[in-house]
Amino acid sequence: MPRPYALLRAGFPYLKTIGMRRNVDHPVDIALGKEGRVYCLCSMEISPNTGVSTITFEDEFLGKIGGVGKADGKFIWPISIVVDRDETLVISDSALHRITFMRPDGEFLGKWGEHGDGEGQLDRPAGLAFDADENLYVVDTMNHRVQKFTKDGKFILSWGSHGDENGQFDMPWGITIDEVGDVYVVDWRNDRIQKFSADGKFIFALGKSGYGDGEFNRPSGVAVDSDGDIYVADTGNNRVQLFSEEGRYVEEFIGDATLSKSMINYMMVQGTSLMLREHSRLEPQKRFRTPRSVVVDDQKRMYVAEFHSFRVQIYEKQAIPLGADQIAPRVTSRKLKTI
Repeated sequence: MPRPYALLRAGFPYLKTIGMRRNVDHPVDIALGKEGRVYCLCSMEISPNTGVSTITFEDEFLGKIGGVGKADGKFIWPISIVVDRDETLVISDSALHRITFMRPDGEFLGKWGEHGDGEGQLDRPAGLAFDADENLYVVDTMNHRVQKFTKDGKFILSWGSHGDENGQFDMPWGITIDEVGDVYVVDWRNDRIQKFSADGKFIFALGKSGYGDGEFNRPSGVAVDSDGDIYVADTGNNRVQLFSEEGRYVEEFIGDATLSKSMINYMMVQGTSLMLREHSRLEPQKRFRTPRSVVVDDQKRMYVAEFHSFRVQIYEKQAIPLGADQIAPRVTSRKLKTI
């Protein structure tokens, strides 16, 4: 479907929280599967909980796969997860410089990746994104570039170099591809998002270092919905920022969490935990703590993975698409008319 000419933004309310530390331990990324499955990639240095936790939209824990190690199906420092049309899980491991393919039940399917800075080699791979043809774009962080591969690891193209000019990167991190094939890359140390065509031609950049509207402090994740809206996990500022298709700042999200169903069930048999919450100031507990990833589903619900709160907060977009005949022409000059 074509993107709307404009939107009547009715709201973007908080919907629910899913997950808790016992099943979502330090989530760094999210992938959405079929039938409401949410794959949470958990990554903490040498933690036995490193791997993929599967929970549902209704907050049912379905199990964990992976674990720590260099063997097939294990991870040292996993960073990003995506799923293909068959719901194969694809995971980047920054420490092992490789891409791993697994089934949701934990069956190892394959891997590829070679450490280096040559064509097709990887140095600390991070963000992953599939295009419409299921070619895989990989953010090659310490080589300061993006590389495109076939799903089986055959190199197609790359772009980027170290720097702060348009088209250059300084430790890029997250990535997403919109429905028309444009590529959005989180330029981590340059505190900005860069947008490119599918073959790496620079389109625009948004953001700069800072704490104000439209400014970033070490962003790590990016998503784009079918309206063209751009979502950025502004990790160091503990928020998610929303931008229009043109890169205009719209609003920020700072966190509104309630307890998840799984957390309520756990706490109901923990007398000490209940006592501590009874006497706690609850306002800070709602807020994002190190949001590392943001994902938007087909219903325009936004999922935010919180690294230090061991949970996923979900919001639901409310916006009405508008045609050109429904809204006044855009203002091109703000000069005041004097009488």
